[in-house]
Amino acid sequence: MIELISASLPGAMFLSLVVALFSGAPVAIMLMGISLVFGLLAVWTGDMRLVHATLLPNRIFSGTIENPVLVAAPMFIFMGLLMEKTRIAEDLLLTLQRLMRVIPGGLALAVVLMGTILAAATGIIGASVVMLTALAIPTMVERGYNKGLAAGTVASAGTLGILIPPSVMLVFMGDLLSISLGHLFVAALLPGLLLSLAYVLYIVLRSAAQPSIAPKAPPLTADEKQGLWLESLKSVLAPLVMIVAVLGSILGGVATPTEASGVGVFAVLLLGALRGRLNRATLNESMDGSVKTLGMLFFIFVGATAFSYIFRKVGGEHFIVETASALPFGNWGLLLTMMVMIFVMGFFFDWIEITLIMLPIFAPIVQTMDLGDHVARSEMIYWFAILVSLNLQTSFLTPPFGFALFYLKGAAGHLLSMRDIYLGIIPFVLLQIVILGAAMLWPDLVLWLPRMVFE
Repeated sequence: MIELISASLPGAMFLSLVVALFSGAPVAIMLMGISLVFGLLAVWTGDMRLVHATLLPNRIFSGTIENPVLVAAPMFIFMGLLMEKTRIAEDLLLTLQRLMRVIPGGLALAVVLMGTILAAATGIIGASVVMLTALAIPTMVERGYNKGLAAGTVASAGTLGILIPPSVMLVFMGDLLSISLGHLFVAALLPGLLLSLAYVLYIVLRSAAQPSIAPKAPPLTADEKQGLWLESLKSVLAPLVMIVAVLGSILGGVATPTEASGVGVFAVLLLGALRGRLNRATLNESMDGSVKTLGMLFFIFVGATAFSYIFRKVGGEHFIVETASALPFGNWGLLLTMMVMIFVMGFFFDWIEITLIMLPIFAPIVQTMDLGDHVARSEMIYWFAILVSLNLQTSFLTPPFGFALFYLKGAAGHLLSMRDIYLGIIPFVLLQIVILGAAMLWPDLVLWLPRMVFE
């Protein structure tokens, strides 16, 4: 009887995870509860000694709380909130709107460019979507833009920060997969820019084909043109300093990603002070928001660490690999299956839950895969991580639980209906799938730049 229970523990634990995920329970508490139940069962069956259970708090503390790599996460979050509170990002968007107002689809293009620059400077999603919504949606609606196009543009541009480094998600991915964070940042850069370019091309082509959905704004008056270029220089220079400070220090080998996060915070503090917008209230709001976000992230991280530890102790890693090997799909079939699973989970869960729970489960499968000359075994894990990152872009936009859609609706209020938002995001989700497929078919889109930088 005990042997039968012992043999069924890995499958039962994985099934419990799937059922619990769809129960609506808080993810962190759900993970801890499953870990406790199956940890006790493992002690009873002899799969885990009691001394192993006592080592779990130390593993959580040393693997998560004391992890030097994860220091980058709070710093990047703090940096993003500071950019919002000091209105550095707001100045840039307003300037881009003025510069591109006479171009068909110019306001939408300004939003995409702003989302790309903001992503490369901070990587914070919620703040980006809310800020872009508040600044861009009223103007776009007033100018007669199709509401679906406006909604889709803002939601998709605001979520680019989850892929383009310095992405907080990539920080967690690098730690979970035990791979170089700098290498991962470089690998994500080109796919992120390609996705942004795809948005730009879509807006340009659709605006050219249907001018009525993205009408031109009236030209600037003489008074409005006065001082525009000086204002543009000031507005663009601040985010460029941020990007150079963070990505430049990483690519140039001057700083590690963790050190670069500190450099970025120093840069935004200096810029905020030079613009006269850094004060006690700004600092308090930014620090308060950072602590709340981090508390939520690390609570889930602790639960995921406990789950992974117990799952391995009951033989879960071997269970997953053996089950995957037994499926008649082949390596490409397994890869497509994992991508489809992540895409479907994106309809119901945030990237945090999907990343922290599924990556440790999928990683052993990826390490056993052999795609021949398509991808070298040594580069497989980086390629897979970026494929997952591209896939997780959709988790912000797909109903019913696309968080970017909630941020957008909350900030837009009566200006946009949920129907406008749902219809508007469809083309952008399709573009994300196209770029994901391109990265799968042509791995050099992901791996070429890291080879150039690190070899």
